[in-house]
Amino acid sequence: MVHMRSGRRRFLQNSALFTGGLLTTSLLDTRHSMARDEPIEAVVIGSGYGGSVAALRLAQAGINTLVIERGRRWPITSAQNTFTTFRNPDGRAAWLSPTTFDGVPVNIYTGVLESNNEDGILVLRGAGVGGGSLVNNAGMVQPRNRGVFNQVFSGLLKYEDFTNIYYPRVRSIIQPSPIPNDILSTFYYDSTRLFVQEATRAGFSNYLLDLAVDWDIVREEIAGRKTPSTINGEIWYGCNSGAKRSLDHNYLSLAEKTGLVEILPLHVVTSINEVGGYGYRITCDQINEFGEVITTKYITCRYLFLAAGSLGTSKLLVKAKTKGTLPRLNDYVGKFWGTNGDAIVSRSNLPVANGKGGFAGAILEDFNNPKGPNIIMNYPDWNGLPGTQEYLAIGLPKQYGSFRYDASLDDVRLHLPRNTPGDKALMSSIESTLGVLDERNSTSTQIKSEVSYAGTAHPLGGCRLGKACDEYGRVLGYRGLYVVDGALLPGTAACANPALTIAALAERCVEKIIAEDINFGQFHRRKGRYNNIPGRAR
Repeated sequence: MVHMRSGRRRFLQNSALFTGGLLTTSLLDTRHSMARDEPIEAVVIGSGYGGSVAALRLAQAGINTLVIERGRRWPITSAQNTFTTFRNPDGRAAWLSPTTFDGVPVNIYTGVLESNNEDGILVLRGAGVGGGSLVNNAGMVQPRNRGVFNQVFSGLLKYEDFTNIYYPRVRSIIQPSPIPNDILSTFYYDSTRLFVQEATRAGFSNYLLDLAVDWDIVREEIAGRKTPSTINGEIWYGCNSGAKRSLDHNYLSLAEKTGLVEILPLHVVTSINEVGGYGYRITCDQINEFGEVITTKYITCRYLFLAAGSLGTSKLLVKAKTKGTLPRLNDYVGKFWGTNGDAIVSRSNLPVANGKGGFAGAILEDFNNPKGPNIIMNYPDWNGLPGTQEYLAIGLPKQYGSFRYDASLDDVRLHLPRNTPGDKALMSSIESTLGVLDERNSTSTQIKSEVSYAGTAHPLGGCRLGKACDEYGRVLGYRGLYVVDGALLPGTAACANPALTIAALAERCVEKIIAEDINFGQFHRRKGRYNNIPGRAR
């Protein structure tokens, strides 16, 4: 644990009072208590792309911040065996499930990847300190079509601000880059080379995408000095060589080094309550690595940042609205959820490319498709048959899901209508692009592509900008309550993997919140006027 200021130490010492339900009014009302008795200033729920950005920027602004994360830490060990593998999976592959996402039996454990079987859709999401960055394909993709970006964000966000300020700001921390030529030329990446060749032959714009990968470590994998991870396509269950630039190695590490951020792993938030005249009270279960509850804790903060991912954030807020703990949430909460337009593509009768190197390597763009814009990217299929490849296609979803509270389960479920005209339009766009790709690359053997739309690893929406929140993630109806993750996006990241856009949007939101809400509020609290700040209530 990093060194904490005395105020933080006193906060943690007072946690016994929170846990025992003995938190007194004098502790809640800082107008009548000494500064040393203040609970934590800011709490961030979740440590993915939005939560990690919030933690670092709050700390840099001098704000004591607590990050609550349901998953465990996954430090890279000297033995390079931190994570399980596709080839020999165990409980580390799955979040409290007897099977992996593809049905392989494993022991129940707090693993890195959760499979949520919702009503109409399978949703995959990361669990651990670093969130989705532990299990994604490492793609840091900037939406490249200004028109699509403007269409998606309806004028709430300026494309120029993101290209000039916020995307570069995220890149400066994570430092993504495309596959270097010396690595691309190896056997391990022959499937990426084939994809680029075919995209070019078909006349599509294409490029190598930026990846959050340390290529020097990949070179060590190739040389046999690191365990084969990236070059074997071992991605979704974690990267044992340490080549992936996941958030625990950059944003979160930098945040903890400030001495103002503490991360509580294996803490599952179950409810949020407003504390009259002060802030918010979070109830969470501390669990062990097998999911068993050790104790229940109550933590109070002035500023609460929700970054539990689209599903986690949306479910917490929908439950709070339904149960009356946050009754002023508007009716847009839990709406406008989407799959990012994800679809899985399987192609067969291709030239044999046996290399299993990952992560995703290149992108094909088809923004001029009359049936709808889309992109297609290759990614490694560790057990694919010779002459086959799998891709991820991303279009613009035309069908939204919504979250509903189920009293019989005391839980919230996602409902997504299927086989709708919107679904068919999305699939038609992707199939049209693939038709051109296949036709222009077929020779004596006809290349065949099949598209499936059974799940997503890019859940987005539920607390949409301009609907449930303002354009900076401030939850409408509440002061000091913010959303800074993928729940803000309207079901899509404008034909791109969403990680870079989520982090960039969090940078934009937190910058404004610190300047206008937190720093402004601290100034007026020092003047004794905290409860009379004009324009703060929302």
